[in-house]
Amino acid sequence: MTRAAVTEAKRVVVKVGSSSLTTAAGGIDPDRVRGLVDTLARAHATGVEVVLVSSGAIAAGLAPLALKRRPRDLARQQAAASVGQGLLVHRYTEEFARHGLVTGQVLLTVDDVTRRGHYRNAQRTFVTLLGMGVVPVVNENDTVATSEIRFGDNDRLAALVAHLVHADLLVLLSDVDGLYDGPPGSEGSTLLADVRGEDDLAQVTIGKAGAAGVGTGGMVTKIEAARIATGAGIPVVLTDAAHASSALAGERTGTLFHATGKRRPTRLLWLAHATEGKGVITVDAGAVRALTERRASLLPAGITGVAGTFADGDPVDLAGPDGQVLARGLVNYDSAELPTLMGRSTRELARELGASYEREVVHRDDLTLLD
Repeated sequence: MTRAAVTEAKRVVVKVGSSSLTTAAGGIDPDRVRGLVDTLARAHATGVEVVLVSSGAIAAGLAPLALKRRPRDLARQQAAASVGQGLLVHRYTEEFARHGLVTGQVLLTVDDVTRRGHYRNAQRTFVTLLGMGVVPVVNENDTVATSEIRFGDNDRLAALVAHLVHADLLVLLSDVDGLYDGPPGSEGSTLLADVRGEDDLAQVTIGKAGAAGVGTGGMVTKIEAARIATGAGIPVVLTDAAHASSALAGERTGTLFHATGKRRPTRLLWLAHATEGKGVITVDAGAVRALTERRASLLPAGITGVAGTFADGDPVDLAGPDGQVLARGLVNYDSAELPTLMGRSTRELARELGASYEREVVHRDDLTLLD
């Protein structure tokens, strides 16, 4: 029996990791890329829209730069990504062209999908590409992203892209054929064919993220990506690249994470999962109620403290009187300015400092509650 959540999907995001695309030495493996593209092209031929989130840029740049292993410093990672991204996309372009398909490169940074104007532009780009029959090939823009504004791994990026494009399914291709309740290959470890919620994960033992090869991910990041996607209504299939064709055909291969929640406003999902607060704004009990119960904006009157250094437009965490972080939002003031405004009404500030000070500290459209 096939999986209906898969066979009924009309728009699918597929994520493939570095280890599934490259040789042990770090170069692109043409056979692996060709096999993946053949699988995706077959799905596309059935009327399924495909978005490919592909790791491998840094890994592909190692050999041309005579690097024996993935660099630890950000500058050399960016150099490897600069060299490798072109090689990787060129390979995809050639392979998809064999099937008469056009690819489009989409490189994303956190700013592209958390700041309102950038987010809308990114979404428009995807909609246009898919409408024209193009296969978007997505990666983090490693060449310009700093350590402070990175997604950190492409599993999470893929889950968030799935929301951005309103996908019906997310497929995570790894070097492991699914989620096991213990170390894969160990005696007694069992593959979980279905995960319907946190109870199914309670007995799962997994290793550390980033433990393997040329990639940065691990089972920890894949489970987190599955939580992000399923929590907002998108089912997830986790399997290895060798079983990609079977997985996309709806066969019972790998692990199916069933959707556990409903779709949420996409940009705010990015804000919750793709950013870290640059500082903390502490609010009083009245502001906590306004934020959580009335979904109101944060005004200067409700602020009791400011910590950290941030600028207008940065993400900040909002904490209650007990210090517990309850929300994250894009702030409309910088950290140096806020202490002089806190505890005061917007009407008073506008009268004393001008009409521009009547604005919210964090507008409700730029604010998301955290679990």
